[in-house]
Amino acid sequence: MQLIGNKWDKILEEEYHKEYFINIVKYINKAYKERSIFPPKNYILRALSLTDYDNVKVVILGQDPYHGIGEANGLAFSVNDGIKLPPSLKNIYKELNSDLGLDIPSTGDLTCWAKEGVLLLNSVLTVEKDKPASHKNLGWEKFTDAIISKVNEKDTPVVFILWGNFAKSKKHLITNPNHLVIESSHPSPFSCNYGFFGSRPFSRTNEFLKKNNIKEINFKVK
Repeated sequence: MQLIGNKWDKILEEEYHKEYFINIVKYINKAYKERSIFPPKNYILRALSLTDYDNVKVVILGQDPYHGIGEANGLAFSVNDGIKLPPSLKNIYKELNSDLGLDIPSTGDLTCWAKEGVLLLNSVLTVEKDKPASHKNLGWEKFTDAIISKVNEKDTPVVFILWGNFAKSKKHLITNPNHLVIESSHPSPFSCNYGFFGSRPFSRTNEFLKKNNIKEINFKVK
């Protein structure tokens, strides 16, 4: 695995030297040689490389990467351009349209959000082909919990968007009163009608940023 190449490396330096992280790297280096693992190896830490620590305005938490060929691109809920939109992302786009009046995009690539300051962070950063949650107990959760905790330490107000019970289980890491937590059910078709639709996460995010004199997020997907 390669380093991120921005301030995150300094922020996470202590984690890099912990035994659990060294074990993850050993396992991952071996696994990528032997099996089909997603996302591509150089995209494992892509969420951090696209959204540097000082630029984080919003955190959207996902669970683990998509496990189909060509789907995962290192960003939670995002897929590569040209890949069929996953059901959860379709519902995110429906809420985006309802909330902000933006057209529903044809691409599922959320790289533009990452560049706007939205940290699209999966709790688990790798997965084996066609085996969802296959890397669940590898130790990634400890690493991404550390990332959430580091963002929590920021003095600058940040919006944490927690969709579904798994994301909500991370709420205990967000203790800084400067930040805003937006919670709802998951955008999955199984739960979207139980509080996700109508939750207005995008306008509420921008209202909070504007109130704190922080440039709002352009949520238009391009």
